[in-house]
Amino acid sequence: MNIPALTPATMRATPEMLVSGPDWDFDRLRRVHDAIEKIAVGQFGLDVYANQIEVITAEQMLDAYSSIGMPLMYKHWSFGKQFAQNEVMYRKGYRGLAYEIVINSSPCISYVMEENSMAMQTLVIAHAAFGHNHFFKNNQLFRQWTDADSILGYLDFAKSYIAKCEERHGHKAVERVLDAAHALMSHGVHRYPRKRLLDLRQEEKRERERQQYQESIYNDIWRTVPGMADAPLPPDEAARRKTRLRLPEENLLYFLEKVAPRLQPWQREILRIVRHLAQYFYPQQQTKVMNEGCATFVHYKTVEQLYDSGQLSEGAMLEILDSHTAVVRQLDFDHPHYSGINPYWLGFGMMSDIMRIATEPTDEDRAWFPAIAGNGDPWGTLRNVWRDYRDESFVLQFLSPHLMRKMKLFRLHDDADERELTVNAIHDERGYREVREALARSYDVGLQEPDIQIVDVDLAGDRRLVLHHRQRAGIPLEAEDARRVLRHIANLWGYPVRLVEVDAGNDRVTREYEDIEPRDPFV
Repeated sequence: MNIPALTPATMRATPEMLVSGPDWDFDRLRRVHDAIEKIAVGQFGLDVYANQIEVITAEQMLDAYSSIGMPLMYKHWSFGKQFAQNEVMYRKGYRGLAYEIVINSSPCISYVMEENSMAMQTLVIAHAAFGHNHFFKNNQLFRQWTDADSILGYLDFAKSYIAKCEERHGHKAVERVLDAAHALMSHGVHRYPRKRLLDLRQEEKRERERQQYQESIYNDIWRTVPGMADAPLPPDEAARRKTRLRLPEENLLYFLEKVAPRLQPWQREILRIVRHLAQYFYPQQQTKVMNEGCATFVHYKTVEQLYDSGQLSEGAMLEILDSHTAVVRQLDFDHPHYSGINPYWLGFGMMSDIMRIATEPTDEDRAWFPAIAGNGDPWGTLRNVWRDYRDESFVLQFLSPHLMRKMKLFRLHDDADERELTVNAIHDERGYREVREALARSYDVGLQEPDIQIVDVDLAGDRRLVLHHRQRAGIPLEAEDARRVLRHIANLWGYPVRLVEVDAGNDRVTREYEDIEPRDPFV
């Protein structure tokens, strides 16, 4: 074998070995970032926000875990509780820490741990700073519901505002409002667009304007005016008031913020803050498989390119592959730590399968996916998928029979009245479609939370707030948890609250909770 002599020209043409040993420094992080950017943007066609990479300690990572992964988060006792639990588990070796946390903001902020080796820093920069970053910037749900340009400024405003409320009204008073708001956070989102995307940069200005307005209209003399006696209401008043209040309303935090008669302006502002944060996280609930699948696929293909071009040593590549394999591993159903389908496993598998279908389709692929099979543009296909779909529609559209066989997916029928499980969907034409539809439904965010709506309130009468829970498949709420949450609602509302559970199939009332009185209303 003739080995060409190394000359200055050939040495300049040979790519620099960027990742070999475990040690890293900031200059090497910058050079690795630039090398990844050439691949991810230049070759894969990714479109990303500007990157900001922050190196943090394990303790800071634990702190970020505890405050739902957000920087500049306001203080709450539940965050401290989470921090203590996570720290104990970490120190005793019962759990590890994520290698990174990434923030959907512009610039996109990626937090990486200083304890990571250089190989792991390479992996997480590719995963977070380019995979997640591209998904955040381009997926239509994030474009519709989040404001990456202003979220950091809004968090700074929220933290400062709540701190000022604690100084003025007391820590316990603010904590009680936050406790109630957090209990309702999953019922504090608009699921359908109502208006243009909210510009969070204007929220601080709007809060000042709201406060000035309240001060301008306040007159203490109104406190001494006797209330009007209740008068009989016209028969159609109930229908009119429901129309006036836009009932039924599924966004409980929004309704309480706007209508609760006894809340002070600062309490409404706290509800508004929690509601905006819930809306910010709403797209992430619907895209876990796609978001993690996108980031995992991007980091895998990126480190492949780095290794093939001689910029990544064999030792570093083995370390990365070991971590990658652990992330995409699917545990068996009888494993002690089994917790369902691993979104990394499913997402990465489907992204890889889409690339296969676009480049090397079978006749079966051509029959199932005529629009993309053999189109020769795998990255363009993936970019379109990442832009236009969420988990439910993604699985329903792109889970292939080939992948169902490879992953050994089938459908079980579990009837509580039967002693045995029944396999009612196997690997045939009908079975493939049933498996795909069943798996897609499991990612329908509308089926993951109870369907609870405010249906009536007589503001001129007893002011009782009435909520309905429409049961799916006859499944009721857990009674004790329901009463605790109703107590939070009653405290915010200031008057009795009633919950009625209704069978969604036939509108039959299955359970009624007695009126929950406010134990200590927020006055």
